[in-house]
Amino acid sequence: MDGKERLNALEVALKNEMVEREFYLKNAERTKNPLGKAMFKQIGDEELEHYERLKQLHEKWAKQEKWPETVPLKVKDTNIKQVLNGLGRKAEETSKGDASDLEAVRKALDFEAKGVKFYAGLRDSVTDPKEKQFFDLLSKIEHEHYLSLKDTEEYFIDPASWYRKMEHHTLDGG
Repeated sequence: MDGKERLNALEVALKNEMVEREFYLKNAERTKNPLGKAMFKQIGDEELEHYERLKQLHEKWAKQEKWPETVPLKVKDTNIKQVLNGLGRKAEETSKGDASDLEAVRKALDFEAKGVKFYAGLRDSVTDPKEKQFFDLLSKIEHEHYLSLKDTEEYFIDPASWYRKMEHHTLDGG
């Protein structure tokens, strides 16, 4: 990947992260479901952090035309699992997600699947180890978002079953 292609890829990533953030925040505000609200807000906040790191990288890359030495290459790991687990105990007290919640989660699943593929493609197209590490991290975080959204989709469809799964309950015939 040459410098111009890399810059274009970063511009695409910047646009995608902001579109996704706006989508998540809009749905956090819209939903009445506490788990949906918390999950959408958390992922939206994480997308903003990705945007900020990518913006710093883009600005430095545009000036230097090489991987910058001073961009923070660390992005905070996602803590969406803690958000979901923290609300697990409240699952039986809340209702299923409505059609809009399910539609939003399914659209978000598509965003995140594309993000995983996009960042993995960037990772695989570069040779600098720091660059590879950075894009690999973003790909893995987008994958974590995807898995959390799958959990949320299950919750919206059947909160009681989701709760049993989260608490690792088993049925004992004895």
